[in-house]
Amino acid sequence: MDRWTFGADPLPQTMRAAALLRRVTSLTLALESEDDEVERLIGDLERCEAVLQQRVPTDPAPRVGDAASGAGRVYLDHAFGIGAYNPCVPEYSIEVQGDRAQGSVTFPIVYEGPPGLVHGGFLAVFFDCAVQQHNCELGLAGKTTSLLLTYRRPTPLLTDLTFALDRSVGDDRIRTVGTLCAGDKVLCEAEVGAMAGVRANLPEVSSRRAVTS
Repeated sequence: MDRWTFGADPLPQTMRAAALLRRVTSLTLALESEDDEVERLIGDLERCEAVLQQRVPTDPAPRVGDAASGAGRVYLDHAFGIGAYNPCVPEYSIEVQGDRAQGSVTFPIVYEGPPGLVHGGFLAVFFDCAVQQHNCELGLAGKTTSLLLTYRRPTPLLTDLTFALDRSVGDDRIRTVGTLCAGDKVLCEAEVGAMAGVRANLPEVSSRRAVTS
C-alpha cells in the first residue's frame, strides 16, 4: 500500500530552523551565567517574531475539514519525522521491514528530566511518533487509542539508543509493542493501540497557498 500522508510537507527552511533552535536551546540550558550573545539572540528573535506575525494567517486554526477553504494556517503532515520541523519533538531514524521496524534515537539536553536523564513524557512522545510513522509507512494508520509505557531503567541523555517496533492488525485496531535499548539493556517498553483508519473518511486538507505581494 502507499504511504499514508495527510497534510503539507514542511519547508526546508523550517527544518533548518528547528534543528538550530534545538541545538541552541541545549547550549543555553548549559550556560553558567547570562551571556551577551544570548541577549543579542533574544533581540533578533523578538524582531523576527514581530515580522512573522504579519506574514502568517491571523486565524491559528488549521485548514482541515470544514475549515479547508478558510483563512487559517497550513497543516503540516504529522506522519513522518515530526522532529525534523518541530524542535519540541525528538528526532530519530527508522527502518521499516513490514510489521517490524527498528531504528535509533539520541536525546539532547532539551529533553532532560532528572539529572542527565530523559524526561519520561518525552519517551511517550517519541514512541507515539515512531509507531505512527511505522503505521503510515505501511499505509494503514489511525488515531492513537492507548499508550502504555513501562520504564525499566533510566534513559540517558546524549547516548546512542536503539529501538524496535512490532505491530499486528486485527479488525479495526492496530497494536504495537516496542522497546528502547542501550546496547543489550532494555530501558523502556511500550504498548500502543491505534485505530485502523479508512483513507476515504479523511477530511479535506488545504495545500499551501501562493504568496501574494
